[in-house]
Amino acid sequence: MNKCLVLLLFTALLVTACGESSDVVEERLRPVRYLTITDSDGFRDRSFSGTSKSSRESRLSFKISGTVVDVPVQIGQRLDAGDLIARIDPASYELQAQQAQAARVEAQANDRRAAANYDRTKGLYANDNASLNDLESARAQAESAQAVVASATKALEIARLNVSYTQLSADTACSIASLDVEVNENVSSGQQVAVVSCGDEFEVTVDLPESLIGNVNKDTRVSLRFGAIPDAVFAGEITEVAVASASGSAAFPVVIRVLDSHPSLRSGLAADVTFQFDSGAAQGAIVLPVTAVINRPEGTSVFVAERSEVEGESVVRRRAVTLGELTQSGIEVIEGLKVGDRVITAGISVIRDGQRVLTTESR
Repeated sequence: MNKCLVLLLFTALLVTACGESSDVVEERLRPVRYLTITDSDGFRDRSFSGTSKSSRESRLSFKISGTVVDVPVQIGQRLDAGDLIARIDPASYELQAQQAQAARVEAQANDRRAAANYDRTKGLYANDNASLNDLESARAQAESAQAVVASATKALEIARLNVSYTQLSADTACSIASLDVEVNENVSSGQQVAVVSCGDEFEVTVDLPESLIGNVNKDTRVSLRFGAIPDAVFAGEITEVAVASASGSAAFPVVIRVLDSHPSLRSGLAADVTFQFDSGAAQGAIVLPVTAVINRPEGTSVFVAERSEVEGESVVRRRAVTLGELTQSGIEVIEGLKVGDRVITAGISVIRDGQRVLTTESR
């Protein structure tokens, strides 16, 4: 009986201990984004994405149609002036040139005969052995033969040009940005064959909404970052501002010239371009996104992320604030915040005062 009682007590203690250990569950921290309050100079940065390309980018095509028989280059390959990019089968064009050459030889022979006949007729006419009609007929034949020679010569020049057009070569030092044809493919005149980037200057095109396009001007300086070159910040200058929106959208293209050089800079890189716009707020004012503000019956507040001892983690604190004017960049905060505060801007609907969170700074 005593043994059974001891066994039951031991089992109960074991179950209790297991139950207590199962209640210890590691807390999953919610991720949030925050904005660090800084001294305001009345301006606010806005970033837009674009893609780099050479400022001297050319789309190449053949001037004639035919079958591609050679593409001796690859994307990214550097070329010197005169290097072959692609070649069309020249056989039919070479035959046309040979026919044009034969036609000119025949025309030249006819021209010589017509000229000799005209000279002979002039002599006969001088001796009253040929009529005026004979003389004029011989002269017309000679002039016609000369015209045929001129036409045949032009036809030969065109045929020879067409032979030369079967080769597409680089006009200057450049690199291959893209290739759009393959061997044995039929191409037509004007069809894009390749895109080449020439020179060391690059530009980035971004699309701005209509609400901001009126605030940018040509020659304004901006800053750029490239995902492939994360440790560098590049200076840029606006060179073109569209006066009409892009087709089918409400966005306005803006072209920025990259002022700095870098060995890793090339066409096709993703870029973030940062513009500085007037926030509409007074200098020194704190401006927050409207979504960061919490409106409750008990008052207006924001969530502030206080640093914890664990890197990347913070503790949420509700902070009462007094609001000012609504501007084009957000809403002014008159009281309740100071420089250095980290205001949570994303994720506020799922957090509470005193909660631990994972923090990432908003761009």
